[in-house]
Amino acid sequence: MQWKGRRGSSNVEDRRGMGGLGGGRGVIGGGLGIGGVIIVLLVTLMGGGNIGDVLGSLTGMGTGSSISSGTQTPYAQTAEEQELAQFVSVVLADTEQVWSDLFQERGLDYEEPTLVLYTNSVQSACGAAGASVGPFYCPGDHKLYIDLSFYDELRQKFQAPGDFAMAYVIAHEVGHHVQTLLQTGKGKGDPRSNEYSVRFELQADYLAGVWAHHAKDMNVLEQGDLEEAITAASAVGDDTIQKRAQGYAVPESFTHGTSEQRMRWFRKGYESGTIEGGDTFGVKQP
Repeated sequence: MQWKGRRGSSNVEDRRGMGGLGGGRGVIGGGLGIGGVIIVLLVTLMGGGNIGDVLGSLTGMGTGSSISSGTQTPYAQTAEEQELAQFVSVVLADTEQVWSDLFQERGLDYEEPTLVLYTNSVQSACGAAGASVGPFYCPGDHKLYIDLSFYDELRQKFQAPGDFAMAYVIAHEVGHHVQTLLQTGKGKGDPRSNEYSVRFELQADYLAGVWAHHAKDMNVLEQGDLEEAITAASAVGDDTIQKRAQGYAVPESFTHGTSEQRMRWFRKGYESGTIEGGDTFGVKQP
């Protein structure tokens, strides 16, 4: 992806080096791929549920529990981290341009989300989370959260290297923001069900593909970028993750979709370039 020397977003909040969990209380563990456990929080909020109750069940904390903010310490980033931070800022700026244009075509104003950079743990309006959750979006504060160490995890653990693989991750989380603004999943099933979760995640993959379509039109894609994104989409499929972890897959436990589904919906969004083609809730089998 051609990104160096290009405009970055002003909507980046750097919390690296700040303690986010106050001694480790409230960590949402057990990353389940991109979005991880946070999808439970997201669909609960959009479905009108009590997000405090969900956080309490996940973390062992009641709704009234508090988490200390920790102590801020100077953060010395490496040259690689500095470059990666600049990269995600440029990708975020590109998503802002694309979605602002697409919303304007529909007579709507696009509210730009904030991307929060953190290390190890962070506090959001959706509760506390550790880096093991992976990148996530919180609809409660309209912010994306990412520990840049996930880039190494994506490259090494998921074997999905390349800058556009990371761009897909960011675009997927921005896709959740678009869903929140458009309320695409409202009234279309039980937000607590795995089926709803899968359809919701696949729609975010589709929206990531829509962004990639317009990034291509902006002439910022390089040869091999699309393949990097598709490889990343495949790598975080529920079946692939479960087979890697335990040697077999349990379809009824899927929350994000299979590798085939995630690749297919991303590619569909890439080929379409429109919001309208991504109704994962309106098809019999996504």
